[in-house]
Order: sequence, then structure tokens, then C-alpha cells
Amino acid sequence: GDHRDLHSFSTRRSSDLLLVVLSLVMPVTHGSENADSFQFGPQVYVFNPRMPLEQIQKIVDRIAAAQSDNQFGTDRYAILFAPGTYGTRQHPLSFKVGYYTSVAGLGGSPAEVVINGTIQVRNRCTQGACQALDSFWRSLSNLTINITTGDDACLSDQTWAASQAAPIRRLQVLGGDFKLFDACSQPGYSSGGFIADSQFSGAVVNGSQQQYLIRNSRFTHYSNGVWNQVFAGVYGAPNGCDGAKSCPYSTIGRTPRSREAPFLIALPEGGYGVFVPTVQNESAGPSWVDHPTPGTLIPLSKFYIAKPSDSATRINTELRSGRHLLLEPGVYHLDQTLLVSNPGTVVMGMGFATLLPERGQTALAVQASYGVTLSALLFEAGAQESPDLLRIESAGWSAVSREDPTTVHDVFFRVGG
Repeated sequence: GDHRDLHSFSTRRSSDLLLVVLSLVMPVTHGSENADSFQFGPQVYVFNPRMPLEQIQKIVDRIAAAQSDNQFGTDRYAILFAPGTYGTRQHPLSFKVGYYTSVAGLGGSPAEVVINGTIQVRNRCTQGACQALDSFWRSLSNLTINITTGDDACLSDQTWAASQAAPIRRLQVLGGDFKLFDACSQPGYSSGGFIADSQFSGAVVNGSQQQYLIRNSRFTHYSNGVWNQVFAGVYGAPNGCDGAKSCPYSTIGRTPRSREAPFLIALPEGGYGVFVPTVQNESAGPSWVDHPTPGTLIPLSKFYIAKPSDSATRINTELRSGRHLLLEPGVYHLDQTLLVSNPGTVVMGMGFATLLPERGQTALAVQASYGVTLSALLFEAGAQESPDLLRIESAGWSAVSREDPTTVHDVFFRVGG
């Protein structure tokens, strides 16, 4: 209400005034009423464990319903969970993840955000067939799923039936198996995915997945494989197939060189930061199980939070000034190339933020010689052909660039008519 409404309540009992104030400041996650939407944009939902479970369930179900078939739409969403526990065995939090939706915890480790329930990707049923061959552009990261099923074991287990461009990072799964395909409807085909820096107490069930890459993770068992399953630095990976001609497994004991993707965290003292992990050499297993992930925390105050309505000129001005870039969910129609010229710059998208060049130019060019991090971006070709969508210029390896290389994480490209 306005000042007069508040003043009229102040003449009543103090308990009435307390109720009014609480109703005004209690965080709400609904569109522009989201407490953090003013910081991250209206398509970012930040939940905390004090919120009613029914309210959270309603919002995530609404997003899933809107995005389940929105393969070529322009809506993008980020669903974020502050540290804490969500759902119970009696009342689990279970929801589906549709197109252009990223789901992530905001803790310093996956153990700090626990979902008692499931987070699923199921088959899409079109033209008489149910499969996951075009279930792209969604992600899951930095939380724990304590599998809590309902009455129907088939429809309420932990299933991530996606194919390509649907990465899983920093995930811990407890209480059951993690299925990479959906056997509840047929034929249930699925074709490819990526898991890194994750841990599974049960088996990872490949099912119909034709190809998969799993790196720096841990699980007790991996079942079957169709064509090509690659493991690097994975505890519990198959040992191989003893020279069998049809062997689908390629296993490397330790990852020679890698760097995990940056992630957004909620700071204990309030506010947010982006954590950038350091380079690992000859590594195996998750980076966070035995000790905190090594890396650098960058306060959010050092980022420019861009929104889709921002011009390329405005974004370039912020990049030139030395700020990092965090892109709200949405489609960015660019009339000029975004230029990253400062070493150490982080460019990170939320909710599959999409860069689309409108004038046939390169969408983003990295001119810095080392230390740039690009993460969680979708590049889409415009109507006018571009020579390239992303260009990373390099002057060759140096001692500095080897210790702090430019890295690319979960960056996808979409072209075609």
C-alpha cells in the first residue's frame, strides 16, 4: 500500500502493524515479486527453505508446464535454491525440467542444498512415439537429490532422460539409482549427455543412451552402454571390455587437465558471489567431497548483470571497464560483437542466456590472451550468416596461460534454417 495505508495501520494494535510489515518483506518467488528478481531478472526464481513447499511446487510446476514443449521459444528460466533442505519423505519436492531451464543450488558444495524428492526429465511423446532424442537445453547442478518416491515407482524415480546440451555438474544423488533414460514409455530412445564433478550412491543406469561423457565423478556401478561411453577420472567406471569388438567403454583413470565450471553461490554474510575453480592436473573423483573445491570467489559487485534489453554497446562498455558479465535468462539480439579483452574475465549465462547476432557479425570474441572463462551460453545463428559465432584468439601458450587458461564450459551452438 501507500504511505496512507501504512499510517492508518499504525493507529491500530501493534500486532496488526507487525502482520502488515511481515507481509511486505517476506520473500516471495513469483515473477516480479521474486525477492531477487530485481537483481537477477524476472525469469530467475530464488527459493529458500523458509518458503512454503506448496508455493515452491506451484512455481516449478508452472515453469515445467510452460517449457516442456517450448523447443523453439524465447523464454528462459533459472531455478535457484538457497542452502537448506526442501521437501520431506512425507511431502517430497518433485518436479520436471523443460527446455531452456537451469536448476542449481547456491551452496558452497552440493551437500548444502538437499532436495527430498526428484528432479526429472521425462520422455516427450509426439506422433505416437515417446523418446528423449530432442530433449535439449536444460541443466542441473550443485545440489543433492535424496530420492524420495511416491506411489508409482516408475513415474517418480530419479530420471534424467535428455540428449545433448543438458549437462549435469556438482550433483550428489542419494537413496537410489540415477537413470539416464525413461523406461516408462516407449521406445524411450536417448542420445548423449555429460556429467562432471558428481557423486552417486547408487548405480548410474545408462539404458538407451547412445553416447555419454562422464568426468571426475564417483559411482558404485554403471549399467550397460549402447555405442560410446567415455569415462575420465571416474571412480567406479567400467574397467573396459577386454578387447571385445563391440565394447562401448573408453576409460581413462585420471583426467590429465581440467577445470570445473564456475557457479553462483549465496554468501553466508548475505549477497552473492561467483566461484571460479582452479585448474586440476591428473585428477580423479569430485572436487568437493574430501575438501572444498579449490578456486577463487568473485563478489557479485564485480559483475555487470546484463538483461536482454541491454544494447551490445552498453555490455561492451562494462566489459572494457574490467567488470565480469552475468547474463540474465533471455535472448540477446546483438548489433555488434561482444568483445572480451581483459584477462581473467568471467562471462556466465543464467537459464541458457542466448546470444544472437543480427548483422552477420561474430557474436562474441575473446581477445584476452589468458584466463577468460565462458560458461552456460547458447549461441544462435541469426538470419544473416556470420563467419563464426564465437572466436577465441590466442597468441600461443605461455607460462601464464598454462596456469590460467581460457576455458569454455557448457557453451552450445544452434545453426540452421
